[in-house]
Amino acid sequence: MTSRRALHFVLKIGNRKASVDFFKNVLGMEVLRHEEFEEGCKASCNGPYDGRWSKSMIGYGSEDNHFVVELTYNYGIGSYALGNDFQGITIKGKEIAARAAEVEGHIQSAAGITVRDSGGYPFHILSEDKEGDPVVKVTLSVSDIQRSHDYWVTLLGMKCYSRTDTSLLLGYADTQAKLELVKVDGEVDHAKAFGRIAFSCDRSELAELERVMKVKGHKILTPLVSLDTPGKSTVEVVILSDPALEADKSDEWYSKKGKSKDTA
Repeated sequence: MTSRRALHFVLKIGNRKASVDFFKNVLGMEVLRHEEFEEGCKASCNGPYDGRWSKSMIGYGSEDNHFVVELTYNYGIGSYALGNDFQGITIKGKEIAARAAEVEGHIQSAAGITVRDSGGYPFHILSEDKEGDPVVKVTLSVSDIQRSHDYWVTLLGMKCYSRTDTSLLLGYADTQAKLELVKVDGEVDHAKAFGRIAFSCDRSELAELERVMKVKGHKILTPLVSLDTPGKSTVEVVILSDPALEADKSDEWYSKKGKSKDTA
């Protein structure tokens, strides 16, 4: 599984200027590329919306060797209701921590500093020297640790770096950003802001991966599809759903069209 890599996390944003300002001026990231679209994505990249939208890839370096953030903006939607699914992205860097400490409403703890962007998404900053990519991990909520372990480790081949009764730390390589899964009481609520994490693998693995998930009875949100990317090679995508993340059935949004854009 050494060819597999954590790529990016998708966040829906309602105020593009404020979000980009936060990612650049507080977190110290840079805009890597920006694309505008006139209609919805075939893989629901922008959520269950058919109208005009954009995406901005932003991070600490090239998408080829850094974990980055995809900021998805749907024209006409000013905000998204947050659930309890996204617990934050952890980033390390002393200069980043110093800037975060100047943000109004930041929370200081022994573990570091937590700040939120204009959309309410949390970012946890560690005041430590950084080597390589400053992004340490993405933390998501799950309802069942064992089911998530079976899904991500047994079926998707991730390495388990640590496990407790309430959490898993997973990754494909020591030098990559990790995926942390933390158990919450009750159901996982994705609300309207639900995002997703992307990984890469060899193109030849995708069809077999989709087949295995179908055989095991796991949900395929988007079957294998080719997506054209301006200025880059066409990519092939399969979108899967961790069974311990889908308790509130928010994935049904992917199949609903024609919803009023002011209801998000």
